Amino acid sequence: MIRFGLADLSADRTPISVMLLDDDTRRHRWFEQRFSGDNLDIAINVEDAVEFLAENNYDAVFLDHDLLPRHYETNDHDDYDRTGLAVAVWLNENPEVQKAATIIVHTRNADAAIPMVQKLRESGRNVEYCAFPMLDLKIKNYWKR
Repeated sequence: MIRFGLADLSADRTPISVMLLDDDTRRHRWFEQRFSGDNLDIAINVEDAVEFLAENNYDAVFLDHDLLPRHYETNDHDDYDRTGLAVAVWLNENPEVQKAATIIVHTRNADAAIPMVQKLRESGRNVEYCAFPMLDLKIKNYWKR
């Protein structure tokens, strides 16, 4: 049956724990659909994200960079402590937290994603950048249902 492609080799996976940092409610719904049946915590700001990360263990962490409307306009601002970069810095400073999580920086802002990935890799994190339009394919490859 396997040789002829007639056997069903699919297997249900157990639910995973996911943390999302993103300010866009449309993306919240998008993630809720992709991770239906899993445990999903959604943070819309740095403070909530840090609290989730400090108190829970996650299999996957998704980080956006631009968390305020003015961040969409330019990377030339002085409030990086209110962006996803602040979470990357916090994780770097707390290397014992979320050691086993797969971290994906999913911002459309590629220029801002690179420093986030670099900062996370400094502490040996399993991290990569994936532009949001390609994220669906990445999720399907990592966490196939």
